[in-house]
Amino acid sequence: MKHYQVRLYQPQDSSIWNAFISVAKNATFLFDRNFMDYHSDRFQDYSLMVFDGEKLVAVLPANRVDDTVFSHQGLTYGGLVLSNKAKLSAVIAIFKSILQFLHENAIEKLIVKSIPTIYSDYFSEELEYCLFIVQAKLTRRDALSVLDLVKKNAIDSNRMEGVKRGIKNELVVKEESSFDLFWNTILVPNLAQKHNAKPVHTLAEITKLKHLFPNNIRQFNVYKNEELLGGTTVFVNKKVVHSQYISGNETKNVSGSLDYLHHHLIKEVFKDYHFHDFGICNEYDGRMINKGLLFWKESFGAKTVIQNFYEVETRNFSILDTVFK
Repeated sequence: MKHYQVRLYQPQDSSIWNAFISVAKNATFLFDRNFMDYHSDRFQDYSLMVFDGEKLVAVLPANRVDDTVFSHQGLTYGGLVLSNKAKLSAVIAIFKSILQFLHENAIEKLIVKSIPTIYSDYFSEELEYCLFIVQAKLTRRDALSVLDLVKKNAIDSNRMEGVKRGIKNELVVKEESSFDLFWNTILVPNLAQKHNAKPVHTLAEITKLKHLFPNNIRQFNVYKNEELLGGTTVFVNKKVVHSQYISGNETKNVSGSLDYLHHHLIKEVFKDYHFHDFGICNEYDGRMINKGLLFWKESFGAKTVIQNFYEVETRNFSILDTVFK
């Protein structure tokens, strides 16, 4: 089996890394180093670059904790990022080379957070097959609620009632360049009160990322008479719109604010995209579901897309030698 050269990413590699990401078949702007490095102080980067001679053929966004490498704990999804020309036989050899590199560098486990299929430009499940061969352990499975915008979707009557309330209340949706009002008056207080949690991104971080990726990170607020009722922060990829944050004030059910807002985004702002990813409703590593949140998302017509998480023992790299007859 062919062996590929694997080495750690270094800051001076950012240009070649980003150039590869821009044409990879299963990459999004989250893998751009300008995005990944915003929280470099929180993670020990252990991203890998795979070469065939001088040609970069794959990357693995990753971080290290002791003897374990994660793909990457600071990202919503990860895994092996590939060229659209990558064939299964090559990916098997690439993954073997990665596992062997990790094993030889005293890494015992690789934790893979797979890229949901909707984010790939082409079919891209080669890694799933490799993980099966090396006896990876499925440790978590999340259920994403995804709306296929290409197909006609029947929105449930209870969601349309909310939309009608929004119209009656003369609500207005505005795209904002600043996150301050939404973060400080809606999102942060709600997460603290309801979940004793904070947003993954601080206000300073999301503002910085917006500056770096103005077309990919967008904020939409919904108002009544200039009063902010709610909003959503969306991450926009080539064909997928992902609701990173959704939050409304205590009047959201009466005013119909979040129903009206998302109906507007689905039917008007992002109608030409392929998918709207509402995200997960899972807790406890996918083993529990927030039923009310799931009901709200599915009421828009969202269906389930699975995201898998795996644990791999790097010493199993040699099993991949047994695949081909």
